[in-house]
Amino acid sequence: MSFVLKVDQSRENQWPDEFAKLMPDMPVRVWPDVGDADAVEYMALWSPEAGIFDRFPNLKLVFSFGAGVDQFNLSVLPPSVGLVKMIEPALTAGMVEYVAAQVLATHRDLPLYRAQQDRRVWQGHPERLAAETRVGIMGMGTLGVPCARALAALGFRVNGWARSPRDIEGVSMFLGPDALDDFLKSTDILVSLLPLTDETRGIFDARLFSRLPDGASFINAGRGPQVVTADLIAALDAGRLRWAVLDVTDPEPLPQDSPLWDHPKVVITPHIASNTNVASGVASVVANIRRHQAGETPVGLVDRSRAY
Repeated sequence: MSFVLKVDQSRENQWPDEFAKLMPDMPVRVWPDVGDADAVEYMALWSPEAGIFDRFPNLKLVFSFGAGVDQFNLSVLPPSVGLVKMIEPALTAGMVEYVAAQVLATHRDLPLYRAQQDRRVWQGHPERLAAETRVGIMGMGTLGVPCARALAALGFRVNGWARSPRDIEGVSMFLGPDALDDFLKSTDILVSLLPLTDETRGIFDARLFSRLPDGASFINAGRGPQVVTADLIAALDAGRLRWAVLDVTDPEPLPQDSPLWDHPKVVITPHIASNTNVASGVASVVANIRRHQAGETPVGLVDRSRAY
């Protein structure tokens, strides 16, 4: 058996050496040098092209480099092959840091003070305690739950919206579409960590923004196509939203002529909220291979019916 690595980014070039340290008995091949195709049982890549898996009759698991798999065309993956998304400590820690940093910056109006600095204005503004600010997280999965815990530990009133129940100390849960209105009207800072699915594409539109309290803020660390950009700008211009922080856009990279670049109420980061660490990412894949070989379910196995 062997493992094939299809590299898309330079940092992934370090995977073979790290993999050899943790699983020296598993030969590692780097695409396009796959060696004996019949021996390939495991692969790691970002996004597959049509027909890529046809040459590997004994393929068992495919690993995504990302925490999400919306970039992954599930139709090209044989039904017998499992897809595993990346769940590893550094990826989670990075997202917790990013979300906490942006929530704190939004809560303390740092974008406003940055704008004042550009104009050389020395002026303070009223502050609110964290305990007076309600943070709502949409997407209470492997990233959302630790983010919620971290924000609750900082003293924020944290609400979570999800499809299935979660028992998280210090976090109030709202479940399913019927609870979305109550969730939104109880949110001062809205954080999206939702996966991109047919249901979430375009979910952040004029109707959703209108259900938030006036002056709420929006932080998107999920996926760009979930946001209707024109509706977001309209909500900001009308004062419905105070700030928007976007780590993801549609498309990416954000075109130079996008009005988001120059909007005074928008903060943009170039999809850097969290990245897979080489050492912990490889360790996660190796651990899942060992689970699979032991007949156990890999951590992060994708439910194809939900596409996440």
